[in-house]
This record gives sequence, C-alpha cells and structure tokens, in this order.
Amino acid sequence: MLRGAIIAGATGSAASNMEVVFPARFASSAIGSRTVIRSVMRLVAAVCLGLALCSSAEASHLVTGNGFGFAVVAPENGLATKFYSHPYNFLRPDPANPLSEGVETPNFIKSLSFGQPNGHARADYTTDSQVIRVRAGGETGTFFMPFGLNRPALIIQSDGGAWRVEWSKAVRSQRSLAGGAKLLRFDGIDEPLLLIPLGALRTASANQPLSASLAWALIALEKASNAGSAIRDVNRWRSGLAAKGLVRRELAESEKWRARPSIRFANEKERHLWRQSETMLRIAQSREPNRPGRYGHGLIVAALPDVYSTPWIRDMAWSTVALARMGHGAEARAALLAYFNARPNGKMRSHVNGADYQISVVRYFGNGEEEPFFTQEGSTNIEFDNWGEVLWALGEYLGKYDDPALLKAATYRGPLYESARDFIVKPLLANTEPYGGGRIVAADTSIWEERQKDAKHFAFSTAMAIVGLEKFADIARQSGDEAGRKQALDNIAQLEKGFAAAFIREGKLRGTLEDGIKNDIDGALIPIINFGIVRDPNVIRDTVDRLELLKVASGGYRRVRGTYTDPRIFEYWYELEEFLFVDFHMSELYRRLGRTNEADAMLQRIVDKSAADHDIIPEMYVAVPCELFPGQIGDPTGAIPMVGYGPGAYVLHLLDRDGAHSGSPELRSN
Repeated sequence: MLRGAIIAGATGSAASNMEVVFPARFASSAIGSRTVIRSVMRLVAAVCLGLALCSSAEASHLVTGNGFGFAVVAPENGLATKFYSHPYNFLRPDPANPLSEGVETPNFIKSLSFGQPNGHARADYTTDSQVIRVRAGGETGTFFMPFGLNRPALIIQSDGGAWRVEWSKAVRSQRSLAGGAKLLRFDGIDEPLLLIPLGALRTASANQPLSASLAWALIALEKASNAGSAIRDVNRWRSGLAAKGLVRRELAESEKWRARPSIRFANEKERHLWRQSETMLRIAQSREPNRPGRYGHGLIVAALPDVYSTPWIRDMAWSTVALARMGHGAEARAALLAYFNARPNGKMRSHVNGADYQISVVRYFGNGEEEPFFTQEGSTNIEFDNWGEVLWALGEYLGKYDDPALLKAATYRGPLYESARDFIVKPLLANTEPYGGGRIVAADTSIWEERQKDAKHFAFSTAMAIVGLEKFADIARQSGDEAGRKQALDNIAQLEKGFAAAFIREGKLRGTLEDGIKNDIDGALIPIINFGIVRDPNVIRDTVDRLELLKVASGGYRRVRGTYTDPRIFEYWYELEEFLFVDFHMSELYRRLGRTNEADAMLQRIVDKSAADHDIIPEMYVAVPCELFPGQIGDPTGAIPMVGYGPGAYVLHLLDRDGAHSGSPELRSN
C-alpha cells in the first residue's frame, strides 16, 4: 500500500499550495495497481496545476453481496457499476509481482441501468437489507445478490424499463442456451458470465442482450461447462416465483436471519443503522467453500468494494466479535474457523524470531493465503497486535456460546485449541522482550500499520497481547489444560509489569516506548483504557486531556499527529483526517467516565451523518477539504462502506453502552 509513497513529479511549492487529501490505504488496497497509477497521475496533475478547489462529495455507493460476490450501485443515478465474481478484490498472489496487491477479481460491468438513458434515478437499500431499489422516473427496478443461491449471482428486476448494459471488457463470444439463457466470454476475463432470463422474452439486439427481458440472473462461472448446473441451481432457488416474488422472499428471509437486538435504541436512526450494519457484516463474509488452493471460507473483508475489500486480521476480529455478541453465532464461528484454516501462512517466520505461526501478520488474499502488508517500497509489515486480537475474538465467542466442540474442531494445523496454543500463543510470547522487570511485545508496525522501517514498541500491541492471553487463560481452563492456563497467567503478569514500565512514564500514557510527537498521544490509547489495561484515574484523566491534541475541524479525532513534512507523501494528508474508529472508542471512554452528554453527542453525530448517507458508516470524515478527498468538512471519505472499523465498532459500542456485555471494566475519573 502507498503508505509512504512520494507523488512523483510534484514540486514542494505546488503541493504546499493545494489542499489535497488521499489516504494511503485508499490509494492501493482493492482497486489494483493500474488504478493506483491513475490515481497518482490525477494527483500529480492536480498538484502541478495548483488546484485547491473543493467539490461536494457524492453519496456513498451501495453494495449488495451474498458471500460469493459483490455488486456496486451508484445511488445518485441508479447505475450498477461493478459486478465482482468473488467476495474480495484480490484472488491470490501475482507470481510475476509478489509485492503487488495480487491478481484482481474479475468485474463484468461498467454500467447497468434501466429506463430512459440519462434519466433521473435514485437508489437506496430496502428495509435495511442488501436489496437495492432504484426509482427512475415512474419506473422501479431492483438489484440484489441472494443468500439462498450459493453462487456469485446478481438478480436484476425492472417494472417496465428495458435494461441497458456496458460491459467492462469487450465481448469475445456470445452463445445462446436453452430457455433464452446466454453464455458470454470477455477479453481479459477467464471466467464466463451466464445470463438467465427470469421473465418473458422479447427480441433484443446482440449488443444489448439484457433488453430481452425485464428480469435476469447474472451468474459468474468458473468455467463454461458449469452453465448447466448453474441453470438448475437457479431453477431450484427460484421455485417458480416471478421476479417480484423473489424480491419479496429475499426481504422476508433477511428478516428471519436477523438476531433480536438485546439493547434499547435511543431513536429510530440508531435502530436503522444497527440493522444496516448487521447486513453489512453479513455480506462482507465469504461463503465460498474451501477446496484445494482456496481456503477463505468465513473470512471477512475490512470494507466493501471498491476500497480495502480484502480480509485484514484486525478489522476482521472486530467484525467477528460484533457478530458473536449481537447473536450471529454461526457467522462468528465460521470467521474463527477461517483464521485457523487459512493457508499457506508463516511467510514471515524469519522476521519473527523463527517462530512458526498460523495467523497472518497483516491480511489474506481471497484464497486464504497470507499477504504480508507492504508499502510499495518493497517492504513487508509485522503487526503483532493481530495475534492478541484473534485470541480476544475466540474468547469472546466462547464466553457467549457453549461450544466445546469448536476447540476440538479439526483445522489446518490440528485441533483448534492446540493450534491456538502452539501457533498463536507460542509465537506471540517468542516475540516479547524484557523491559522494566517484565516483558513487552517486540517492535512492530501495530494498529496504524507503520512502515516496517519505522517499527516501534507500540503500547497497543502489548495491550492486545494481555487482552488475548487473558482470554486464552480461560480457554485453556475450558480445555482442561491447567499448565497452559498457569503459563498464560504468568505471562500476563510479566506483560502488565512491562507495559507499566514502558508506556506509563512520568504519569503519562504513551503510544510507543520510543519518544516522538507522533505517538506520544495516540488514538490507540483509547481502546487500551477501555479494555481495562490502564486503571489509574490520574493517568486516564491526563490521557483524555491530551487527546484534545487530536481533535480536528470536522468534530472528531484523528489517529495520531502526523510527522511527515513533505505534502507529496500520501500519509501526510491521511493522518489529518477524522477516524471514526477512534471516535467510537472516545465516545465509549466518555461514557465510562460519566461524561454521558459528550458521549451521546459524539455517537449521535455519527448516527445522523450515516442516516443521511444510506445508513453507511465510512472509514473517515473529511477534516481537510481537498480535490481528491472531495467534499466539505465532515463529509464521509476513505473506505466506504467500512466493515470492522465501521459497523463492527458501532455494534460493539451500542452493546457496551447498554451494558449488554460485562467484560469491560467501569472507569471513574474522580
């Protein structure tokens, strides 16, 4: 990712005169290297022209999915702009360029719409589901990917307007099949696309096959020989229903799937955001079955396309815990098994003291293979906090569900409990080092994904090791492993002692052992306090006071105080923006300190903004208006829709607010 990439060709003076924001992760993660180059070139052009004009942000795009693929719809004009054949943006590593984002998932559509060309249209989610309703003039249409059909299938239905499509690639061949179905092959895409009519047929031109019916199922196939079985699957799923009946059934089944909320909502906006967040968490999880060469079943992407649509360990942990606590045990269980079945991994063994490990140091490709995060500077990242967060997620699940069978479940490296002990706990402890009479986690890039050359000893990584080992100690007890439990408790005591010596100095909680303005006060300190790692009221009060240094014009908080001095570096701008993950944790901390009005105001601001944007939670809000980070101060930006750090964080915040989870300590500020 372009964490520290320099904008080539830009002059310092021109860059200094323009207000441009472009997040590093946004630049590269899920849109591919070619798009990154185009984005950089646009930024270069903007810098060279010295543009500083701001434009209003468009509404966030809508995403539908079913665990087998994604489709993207622009709400401002009702156009479907993407149909991906898998539920992630990168399939596997690119052998020709191992430090690239990987082989991109095929996208079949450039634009798909119905009704009059260039007519006015608007789109929105229906009843907080993944069903997208489009109104174009006096006509109505629908896009959705059905959960009852275990294929990358996009269902489209129109009340009267003919469908028009512009494919993303040139059609190489088109073959007619029985019943009006068509099989298309495209230049540059290996996978065929099957078109199955779901309504009456009429004559259509060869270049507009979808105009032949008002309703279709678009099915991505792995190979052309699968067309027959796909048609049979669609017929079984359809069960004779007309297209409108399929929409009604999908909405009804979505309601049946929902978990009954265990909380009381402050208002209707909160309730709708909860429901839409519940849907987002669902469609972000892969349901592709495991098979040789693909082990991604259950993985959850960090955001829905087109940005960060890749499974990050950390983001996935927050999604997993949110699913577990809100009552979706099956989905949380699948996510946990995904952690333990993903492969191959351990790629960075030589960088982690030779310890073999199961959990990726950063993220996964769609096929479940470890992808050590890189900065497009030829370096990989090590993020030890991931390992503590997976133990936390496992413990949260087992604390809510009576599921001893999970610990005995067969996984890639053996029974799950033994795999957690030998390939998470052991490598984690192997990467600690003595400090202040205790131990701390070794230098890494941690929660904010620093460049590896800037690795430090982060408070967050040691804190999550403590949290994870606390959960593991209870898991060991459940498994009858008293020696493992005792060892975990002994290591917790050592880490707590080391944490206090390394990160609480002169009465101040600090983000890193190493001195520096960037992490001296750090948004990652807030969840550390909320997890109960720091309990001293004076230290907490001082930290809250110093967090005002991270306050931004949009009303919330950024992650850190950036130290880059060259405006041509993407992260120079990225670290100026408001980060909602920090906001959620700050609201929780205010509430625990008894500052309820401030907590409520911070949460309600996010709820109101999301309600005005299709109940979508973004990664960030604009704090510094810009050309490439468009919009006014406070507009959504970055990865949209976010998942773990958006809906996941929101769900957990509401659960903690209502006392539905008792695992976090109460705090008092004196």
